[in-house]
This record gives sequence, C-alpha cells and structure tokens, in this order.
Amino acid sequence: MIYDVVVSGAGPAGSKCAEVIAKAGYKVALIEKDINFRKPCGGGIPRASIFRYYPQLKKLDFVKKNYIAMFSADGHKLEHTFEETDVNPIVVDRLEFDNLIRNVALDAGAELFDKNISYDFIYKDHKKVGIKTKTSSGTKEYFAKIIVVADGMSSKLANKSGLREKWSPLNIGIGKAEILEGQNNLNEKGTYFFFKNYGYGWIFPIDRQKFNIGTITYYENNLKYNVKNLFEKFLQESRNRNLLSEKPYRVIWSAIFPEPATGVLEKSLCDDNIILVGDAAGFVGPISGEGIHGAIISGHIAGETSINALKNGDFTANSLKGFKKHPKIKNIIRLFKFQRKFVNFFYENEGENLNKTFKMVEESEEFKQIVIDVFIFGQTPPKDFISKIKGSN
Repeated sequence: MIYDVVVSGAGPAGSKCAEVIAKAGYKVALIEKDINFRKPCGGGIPRASIFRYYPQLKKLDFVKKNYIAMFSADGHKLEHTFEETDVNPIVVDRLEFDNLIRNVALDAGAELFDKNISYDFIYKDHKKVGIKTKTSSGTKEYFAKIIVVADGMSSKLANKSGLREKWSPLNIGIGKAEILEGQNNLNEKGTYFFFKNYGYGWIFPIDRQKFNIGTITYYENNLKYNVKNLFEKFLQESRNRNLLSEKPYRVIWSAIFPEPATGVLEKSLCDDNIILVGDAAGFVGPISGEGIHGAIISGHIAGETSINALKNGDFTANSLKGFKKHPKIKNIIRLFKFQRKFVNFFYENEGENLNKTFKMVEESEEFKQIVIDVFIFGQTPPKDFISKIKGSN
C-alpha cells in the first residue's frame, strides 16, 4: 500500500500529525497496535491551549480543575484555588481521550490500520521508503514518502532509525499508575501532587468516583527502589491522610511503565524521509512528567513540515529539519533543558532542595505562584529562583 505519509502510532502526537496532513488532502496511513490500549499516564492536561488544538473537548463533560494541592516529603503543603473558566486544566481517561482525537484524524481523511505492530523499515537504495508491521494475518508493508514515528518511547522504529539509542535506565522515569473507582474524600475539581525523595506521587480525580493514582521514580532511583512497593506504600499513605477510603476500590486499569525524563534530543528528531515525535522523541516535561501537550504540538508541527516537503517534493533531512527549527519546537527544547537542570537541583541530597522550596512557599505568596507556574504549567522561573532556594534556611 502506497501513501504520502505513514504515521506509526495513533496517540496524541500521531493522531494530530495525521489529521493535519489529511486535512491538506494527502493520503495518510495511521498505524496503531491496539486502539483499545490505554496509554499509561496520569491524564493531566494543564494548558488551556489544548482546547485550541481540539475545540471538540469543550463539548465534553470534563471536570474543570480549579484546585491544586502539593506536598513536600517533609510535610510542607501548597494549596491554591483559582478561578474556574472554560479552559481550565482537565484530567482525562487516556483510552477515551486517545479514541476521541484519533477519530478527529479519521474524520479528516486519515486511514486507520489497527492491530498493526510496527517493527522495521523498508529500504530502497539505502533510503527508508516504508515500514513493516506484524498482524494476526502476517506481515504487512506500508510505503510512503515520509515516515512519522509516533509510537512511544518503546518504539522499535525509533531504535532502528539511527537517530537515537535505546533509553538508559538513568534517563527515564519508572511509574506505576491505576484508575480506581469508589468512595473518596478528594475534591473532584482538584489535583494532588506528593513530592518524594525518589520522585513524586499523584492523585488526579477524573470524576466524583474515579481517580488516577500513581507514583514514579527517576534516574538513579530507578535502580534503588521498587515502584510497585512504592505504589502500595503511597496508596496506604493517601488513606492515612483521609483522602481515600479504607474500603476496597474497583481497579479499572493498572500498569507499570517507563517514561522519558531527560527532554528532547534535538539531533534525534529527523533524517531523510523520517521524523520522530511525541514520547518517541522525548517530548515529556522533566518536572511535571506531562507529555500530552508536547506530543500534540510536535505532531502538529511534524504535519506542517510534511506538507511543505510534499509540496516541494523534497524529503531529505535538509527539508525536514524545518521541524526541529520551528520556533515552537525550539522553545520546547530550551524549556526542557532548563527544567532538567531544575530536576537535578530539586532532588539533590534526597530532595532537600524540594523541601526548602515548599517551606518558602508557605512564607511567600509571590514565591508560591512562581512554584505553581513552574511545577504545574511548565513556565520558566526567574533567574534568581535557584539562588533564593539555596540561600534559604
């Protein structure tokens, strides 16, 4: 089968990319291993810009978030309530959300091929001209002028692309998350973060009865801790705080998963006939672990870059480098590099600097707002942010 573009992976990055290209009238194959797979994720979407990319979300009955609670490992607490608007942060069930945005791509004209596992490239004259997939009926081949790799950090195509190496345990986060249903004492309009010396935990209510709960380790701590044990401890701790009931919960979904944690590698984004987007390219915030927003932006820009290449008939690395040179992509790269430095700083000495940060939050409303903007909304803090924390007692 011959297409203008083959997109491997129908999550936020792949679906947005396929939608953009299909809307421009080009033939797009959207490859997915299983549309019933729920991507391991907290499901938090903190930025209002998600509604610009998907105005369809405004018609759905998501609980708008207007309350944040964050706790340091030594007991300091940040609480903040803000005005509720039509574009407040939301928490989504990834199975429902991914199906919605995939259908937007299909409505635009993309062709979906479910139950296809991408595992290798097709080459002609040493150039990548398509991909091979495994299906229940055997191997299938999809030919295209451009291949967009959007099938996550465990992508076989990304590993075989020559653009980057496999993720090291010291460059990722390892999390466990569950969606539970039952009686609780959570504010359904809230999000809860619990920072630890190994990483952090979260509780994100989806509605009055359902919530996403998880915990994650980073870097060296991946080798020091068992995330399954940490999750059970965190679950009990949340019950001890009287946030959750002692009654048994119905487990809707459960997963242990890896997550990119070092940001985007600029040199690993594109080559002749290929672009990497979403988790496969590291578009996950080093502080918050939030990747939906970066995935959608990277997919959108990859779609626009592909359209330009198709118009010009040039699919070389020189043509596709417009993706990584795009101002929005460059801004994400800069922001993630900056955030990675902060992550290293926060977790020094078993999280001592995190504890200092939250102590300062209790003492200053101005500093509190800066921390909310940095931790939740991914904004760049003032230049003296670290020096103030270092100088605190």
